[in-house]
Amino acid sequence: MARTKTTRREKIRKGIRRKLEGSAERPRLSVFRSNKSIYAQLIDDGKGLTLASTSSVEIEKKGGLNLTISKSVGKKIAEKALAAGINTIVFDRGGYLYHGNVKALAEGAREGGLKF
Repeated sequence: MARTKTTRREKIRKGIRRKLEGSAERPRLSVFRSNKSIYAQLIDDGKGLTLASTSSVEIEKKGGLNLTISKSVGKKIAEKALAAGINTIVFDRGGYLYHGNVKALAEGAREGGLKF
């Protein structure tokens, strides 16, 4: 059976999720990227709660997705995390390569003050 991009990414994502787990003290920063937007969530896997979330849709910059928008999403999620008293996280790249927009989001979160 031929693998599509999405089934390949899902298989990689499940492998990553087997190894990572977010807690209340150190939540998981989950990233989802579409062609037009990028989304980030801080998740406590123990309780199954989303502690904070943001996206490029929330920032309301027009013109699709680029590195500066991804970086600003990272800074915004860091701002929300610090307001909630969270400063260390586990980064979950969601099956995407640590490259481009995913990397820019992570760098923005680090610049915002998160440690991972």
